[in-house]
Amino acid sequence: MKKNQDYGTAWRILRLSSVTDQIYIKAKRIRSIQEKKNQKVAEPIENEFIGIINYSVMALIQIDLKDDLRMEIETNELMNRYDEKTNSIFELLMSKNHDYGEAWRDMRVESMTDLILMKLLRVKQIEDQAGITLVSEGIDANYMDMINYAVFCLIQLNSSILK
Repeated sequence: MKKNQDYGTAWRILRLSSVTDQIYIKAKRIRSIQEKKNQKVAEPIENEFIGIINYSVMALIQIDLKDDLRMEIETNELMNRYDEKTNSIFELLMSKNHDYGEAWRDMRVESMTDLILMKLLRVKQIEDQAGITLVSEGIDANYMDMINYAVFCLIQLNSSILK
């Protein structure tokens, strides 16, 4: 919401594939830093995971607004859409967390980063196929999974900082 105050909804100009590429850039930076074990830009990878979450929510909102040509979305409407998306994603997270027995707690942040990248490659493939899949879940499900993995990574990173 703070960035919305600064920039408005300038992101509405982005095609869905451009939003996907923004997320890809962030995930690739995280993986690059993980592999090199150092970084030259002082911005922490936690910020990149937050960016993955925010861009993924933007993508989900873009999907809902695909036929809506407005460039500017009123703050109240945007807040409602953001809350609606994040609430449904949180419900999904809690359901999956229950079914999978919190398996993510035993996973490495590096593995979850790879899973985010895999989901991005899937999304790019689906986008290149005009959204058509034979048996796979759609683009929106992949964005939601990326958000959940990014949240898990942030929890893992913050808990390791507290140790």
